[in-house]
Amino acid sequence: MGSDIIVTREGFVDVVTINRPEVRNALRFQTYDELEAAVRNSSARAIVLTGADPAFCSGDDVREVMGGGDRPDKPVVVEPRLTPAAGALLRSNIPIIAAVNGAAVGWGMEMAMMCDLRVASERAKFGELFVLRGLCTDVAGIGRLAQLVGRETAAELLLTGEVIDAPTAKSIGLVSRVVPHENLLPTALELAQKIATRPPLAVAKIKEGLRRALDPDWDSLGSWVSSTLTELFRTEDHREGVRSFLEKREPHFTGR
Repeated sequence: MGSDIIVTREGFVDVVTINRPEVRNALRFQTYDELEAAVRNSSARAIVLTGADPAFCSGDDVREVMGGGDRPDKPVVVEPRLTPAAGALLRSNIPIIAAVNGAAVGWGMEMAMMCDLRVASERAKFGELFVLRGLCTDVAGIGRLAQLVGRETAAELLLTGEVIDAPTAKSIGLVSRVVPHENLLPTALELAQKIATRPPLAVAKIKEGLRRALDPDWDSLGSWVSSTLTELFRTEDHREGVRSFLEKREPHFTGR
């Protein structure tokens, strides 16, 4: 089995690329493990996180993760905790820039919001699709989205599962800039290299200060999310959300 994550070094910057383009960079358990390791083990002064074209990340691999997976050591029902990959992204003192090259939906959108800055290609799309699978969002949708776009807009995105394009994402404050697709990685790298020239100790303290001032208790929120997901994974609405997605049809939810 090959690597799902590729890490390359550009000066003081690590470029972390999710490399499962055949499934639009959907996340399986291996991908989560490798993403966590790539962030925790980085010695860079800045990180650019992106996906292999054509997508940034299409969220969880529905067949493996939402279908129960093919690894008995990591079932859908997990202990109440913050997702380790989320913990790595949210607690890193290294500035992380998401270079969103295509669809960032489900946990892909969560991942982008766990970064400090978001630069989007004109091809980017964003969507909190969890409600369409009969699930609740992970911690970033609850703890970060409203900070970025305001509570009402966040509620609309979370409760409808609507997918928005890059200009809309820029207009509501979800991303800092939108650039032509071919300029995406150069723009993100230029920004990352600029940050990497700043004093790293001061940069780390600024990141720590932002967490102290603005972030919720991620461990407590992560425990609530994982416990809630354990409940929702057992519902007929969740099973219908997954079936309808795989069968490419409209879902019919019943509240059970």
